[in-house]
Amino acid sequence: MPNILLADDHGLVRDTISAYLGTIDDFHVTSVSNLDAALKELSGLTSFDLLILDYQMHGMNGLEGLERAMKEHSNVKVALMSGIANRDVANMAMSRGADGFIPKSLTAASTVNAIRFILSGERYFPFDFGNAQNETPRDRVFSELSEREMQTLEQLCIGLSNKEIARVLNIQEVTVKLHVKNVLAKLKVANRTQAALMAKERHLF
Repeated sequence: MPNILLADDHGLVRDTISAYLGTIDDFHVTSVSNLDAALKELSGLTSFDLLILDYQMHGMNGLEGLERAMKEHSNVKVALMSGIANRDVANMAMSRGADGFIPKSLTAASTVNAIRFILSGERYFPFDFGNAQNETPRDRVFSELSEREMQTLEQLCIGLSNKEIARVLNIQEVTVKLHVKNVLAKLKVANRTQAALMAKERHLF
């Protein structure tokens, strides 16, 4: 039974993915909320076959966390998972040795297939993720958002208030207001509900 370690600081996402993978007979899943906790688990008594790291998780510092995990635990397969990373980040992760890049926009079945593919010894990268020709004009609009704006948009999709978003992202509420204003302007929508609906239509999160 493959042992999978999932590290994601978004509780709902982490619990949902862990619960689903836990229903698959040949998966055993352990979940943690940050990079340091993941590295501690990897140094423990349990032997893991695959580590899945959330790109925007606390402590990752871009791709530094990925590289650190691969360097310190070269015997474990490491994949990057994200709902906000663009194709450049995904390609860089793969070029630096990641065993896979798993978009959070994948269906549950596709996510399982991706994990099985990696566990079999192959490297997983969605065939259409890095192809700009497959983007619609609406997709390209999202690529104009900064990383912080995408993180803010993700929290809008959950329905959090500015104050709650500030707490989650560890930034000032006035900064959140600015990010929300920029998101609405770039997406050309009138309010946060429309922005969230637009993101959900494209299965970004």
